[in-house]
Amino acid sequence: MLLIPAIDLKDGQCVRLRQGDLKDATIFSQDPQAMARKWLDQGARRLHLVDLNGAIAGKPKNEAAIQAILKEVGDEIPVQIGGGIRDLDTIEHYLDLGIQYVIIGTAAVKNPGFLQDACTAFSGHVIVGLDAKDGKVATDGWSKLTKHDVIDLGRKFEDYGVESIIYTDIGRDGMLTGVNIEATVRLSQAVKIPVIASGGVTNLKDIEALCDVEDEGIEGVILGRSIYEGTLDFQEAQTLADELNGEEN
Repeated sequence: MLLIPAIDLKDGQCVRLRQGDLKDATIFSQDPQAMARKWLDQGARRLHLVDLNGAIAGKPKNEAAIQAILKEVGDEIPVQIGGGIRDLDTIEHYLDLGIQYVIIGTAAVKNPGFLQDACTAFSGHVIVGLDAKDGKVATDGWSKLTKHDVIDLGRKFEDYGVESIIYTDIGRDGMLTGVNIEATVRLSQAVKIPVIASGGVTNLKDIEALCDVEDEGIEGVILGRSIYEGTLDFQEAQTLADELNGEEN
C-alpha cells in the first residue's frame, strides 16, 4: 500500500484546502522543498503535488516551488503532479523536469480526446483524477457537478490507457471524516487498473481499512490534512501498512 504525502502549492507555499475551496486554505509551510525532504526522510515512496494556482489558471503557476521539490527529491522516489494540465506541451515539460506521473482531471472529463492523445504520446505516465460526490464526477475545482457516472468514466479512461485512477470523494476531502471505502472499492472492482484513494483519511483506522481492501485493486492513498495536523503519524502509518501487507520496512 503506497502512502503518498500531498504537497498542495498555492503562491509558492504548502497549503491544505477544505473541500477544494481556495478561500479556505491553511498554510502549513512556506518551504515546500523542506516539506518534501521531511516526507522523504520519513519513508515516503511517492509524492503527490498539486498546483492549485495552475488548476485555476489552466497552466503551471508554481514552477519555482515544483523545481525546488524535484531538486530535493532527485531520483529517490517518483513524483506525480496535477493542476492546470491542459495540453501535451505541459505534460512534456513536466516529464522533462523529472516528474514521473501527470494527473489529468477536469480536462479529461471536458476533453477526453486530449486524455486519449496524452496516453498515446506519454504511455505509462498519465494518471486520471476522478473527483466525485454521490457517484457523480465533479469538475472545475469541484465547483461543477456533472451527470457523468464515476464508474462509467473510469472504464472509459481505462480503455484509453491511463496508468491508474485517483478517486477523491469531494464531500470528505480535507474534512477528516474517514475514507469512503465502499465507493472506492466499487470503482476498483469495476476496472482492472490500480485505484488510489483520496479524501477523508483521518487516522490509523483508515489505513487499516484500506489495507483490508488492497487486494480489490487499491494501490495507495493520498494523505493530506491528517499528516499536517497530526491526527495521523506518517511513519507509524507506513509501518502499519507494511506490517499488514507482510512487507519489511
